[in-house]
Amino acid sequence: MERIDRREFLCTLMGLGLCLISPPSVSSQVAEPKILRGDAPKRLWRWSKEAYHYNRIGRRVICNTCPHLCELTPGDRGICRSKVNIEGSLFSLAYGNPASIHVDPIEKKPLFHFYPGSRILSVGLAGCNFRCLNCQNWEISQQRPEDLDFIEVFPDDLVKKALELKVPFLAYTYSEPISFYEYTYDCSVLAHENSIKTALISNGYINPTPLKLLSKYLDAANINLKSFSDEIYRKLNGGKLNPVLETLKILSKEGVWLEITTLMVPNYVDDLEMIRRMCGWIVKELGPDHPLHFLRFFPHYRLNRLPPTPIDILEKAREISMNEGIRYVYIGNVPGHSATNTYCHHCKALLIERKGYEIRILGLKEGRCKSCNTSIPGRWGI
Repeated sequence: MERIDRREFLCTLMGLGLCLISPPSVSSQVAEPKILRGDAPKRLWRWSKEAYHYNRIGRRVICNTCPHLCELTPGDRGICRSKVNIEGSLFSLAYGNPASIHVDPIEKKPLFHFYPGSRILSVGLAGCNFRCLNCQNWEISQQRPEDLDFIEVFPDDLVKKALELKVPFLAYTYSEPISFYEYTYDCSVLAHENSIKTALISNGYINPTPLKLLSKYLDAANINLKSFSDEIYRKLNGGKLNPVLETLKILSKEGVWLEITTLMVPNYVDDLEMIRRMCGWIVKELGPDHPLHFLRFFPHYRLNRLPPTPIDILEKAREISMNEGIRYVYIGNVPGHSATNTYCHHCKALLIERKGYEIRILGLKEGRCKSCNTSIPGRWGI
């Protein structure tokens, strides 16, 4: 575990900015001490929150948020880089200090069967409990909260901003929301109190108890199923497969609208027999109606030596998935491909046409196919 100097908590952070639609403004801000309740240390970094799920063993703590179960002595930092043992209590340093906020098309998450064509307010804080070699947002996810420029946006500020912008959807994304679980949970509770729907965009590496509690305030999730191999998870991502599969089952059981994404990384995830097994598991354990997105990989981060995923591999994976019984399978990161559209699983009529983030709802009315009146799984209309 990485050790930290407590003086870092009280550093001055410069160049804080918020990007919604216009470029970020620039300001400076000093991190002031914050008074906390109970037996917690009395002077802490302003953007800190005592963790919701952990055990104390003397002055050691065990974080119970995710399956890593980081055991930390005072001064130690967890794998996610945002949880720290401070004088025998576990604190998150990612609370009210987002590094990125944008208004996005909801399809960007990607969520294709969840109020298509809507805008969603997306927020991301520093940290991640994985170490993916192909990380797409390593500038945020692989950093410590205090090392990034950010703007102070506590949960009530975030919900107020969504209401001001008249954006009735909120997504936790860009990095890993499980690493800033306390912020994700508090924002979700407050969002639901204000009729704002929430979406979790995550690697799904979370323990069942915190997930079930969070699920009460979630409306949708897109879980990145990195592969269907425990060995690949360990090598490529720094985690294990089974906890992610358990997350998928819990979300489905809890009634959260669920979509799944798999990035087809060459030499790691492009094994079509593995894809067949994965899709068989999805149909058996979750059913056929959860959309599956195969994304094209492009060289990035520590895998910049690899080529982009061949398009024919993506098409073969889609064909296999549909043959296994998954009704809605999409191809992403291939502009103009017909597999970004939504077709009725019964009569094959075109329901939603997508050209980039330009969405045309053509054959869908009140959640049913106009041609054959088949009910289409998803959440439609606000």
